[in-house]
Amino acid sequence: MKCAVIREVGLRDGLQMVAAKLSTQHKLEWIDDAVAAGFHEIEVTSFVPHRTFPNFADATEVADAALKIPELTPSALVLNLRGAQDAFRSGLRRVSYVISASEAHSRANARRTTDEALLEFGHIVALRDELGLEDDVALSCGIATAFGCSLQGDVPLDRVIEISVQLARFGASEIMLADTVGYAFPGQVERAFDTLQPRLPEVALSAHFHDTRGLGLANVAAALRTGIRRFDASIGGLGGCPYAPGATGNVNVEDAVFLLESEGFATGIDIDRLLELRRKVESWLPYERFSGSIARAGLPINASVLKEQAQRDTA
Repeated sequence: MKCAVIREVGLRDGLQMVAAKLSTQHKLEWIDDAVAAGFHEIEVTSFVPHRTFPNFADATEVADAALKIPELTPSALVLNLRGAQDAFRSGLRRVSYVISASEAHSRANARRTTDEALLEFGHIVALRDELGLEDDVALSCGIATAFGCSLQGDVPLDRVIEISVQLARFGASEIMLADTVGYAFPGQVERAFDTLQPRLPEVALSAHFHDTRGLGLANVAAALRTGIRRFDASIGGLGGCPYAPGATGNVNVEDAVFLLESEGFATGIDIDRLLELRRKVESWLPYERFSGSIARAGLPINASVLKEQAQRDTA
């Protein structure tokens, strides 16, 4: 049976944009319930300045609790060398970094050029190795605005490839193409991954889509056709980018699970338990906008039959 992996990113990407502060207790309950629903990878927090992102003031505590769950691979996002130092100190074995392919977005979001952000990743790799963690900590790097930018407009694929190759040379074990502002469309997604995969055959590739213009799931399906098997998604579609007008957040994880399972790819995730968790999160964040068709309409009554047929077709 073919498998696909979904990393739940609501606790990081989802919470970075919400107005309310979620308690540490609720975050840990979120993690426990997500693991019970079948998730093995969760981006649990971000090591960033607390004054700017108060929802991550408990990053060390959340990471420590997540590390105690044997079946879970927790990860955290860092934006610079200082954040990486904190993440390495936490004991996490997977740390993510993000760089923008758009110069305009990089300057607005991170206050540095793309090349400066590349050099910072090199410093993070060097720090990891100096600490003797090269065999213990995997470094993943997301390329934001890889499919277009609401500030700059077009982002050339050649530039995305150039950045990806440099990240691989520095030591990234995974490279994620991210549609930060919801500009991607399926044909563009297929071209990007079809072009990138032959250049980096030894590097794991993954996808992170936003549903700003309603093409999030279509882009997941497009990436799936090129051989991508790792995706980010968030409960209720929480999340978004401040530079994406009309942003509606990440790809909804409940809908993404249904899509992948319907296409014959086992995710190991129980949608019913996932929907129970979604209802909790909605009660914790009552003023946020949640999306999702499965939460609204439910599973079709023949879902199990369709899933079995899809699995036979893809075996």
